[in-house]
Amino acid sequence: MTLQDLFNEKPTQLWNKRMVEYGDDLFTEEKLLMSDKVLDNYLNQLILLQETKHPESIMKAVEEIVITFNELNDANDYFIETMEREELAEFIDKAARLAGLEIEEQDITEEWREW
Repeated sequence: MTLQDLFNEKPTQLWNKRMVEYGDDLFTEEKLLMSDKVLDNYLNQLILLQETKHPESIMKAVEEIVITFNELNDANDYFIETMEREELAEFIDKAARLAGLEIEEQDITEEWREW
């Protein structure tokens, strides 16, 4: 698996499915589009960083996406609940590790995460 593959495995696909198939009202098209944009930006950052595998730069990208989702969640009626938190944290971690991050820490989002 590569970082490129993750563009097709974003948690927003699961969120969209829950919205469409189950009428989950946590989500709107606007929230999904905003979330997709943030995730795409994160993946593009990591693609640029994977050559160097510089852990501090990768963790800075993690910090930025977590803070951005903190702000997005706060401004949009707190749409990140338990299931979404787990899916999003897992995605962020998986992408960082594919970019070359090698650390023991289990949850790399916890330090900054408010969702």
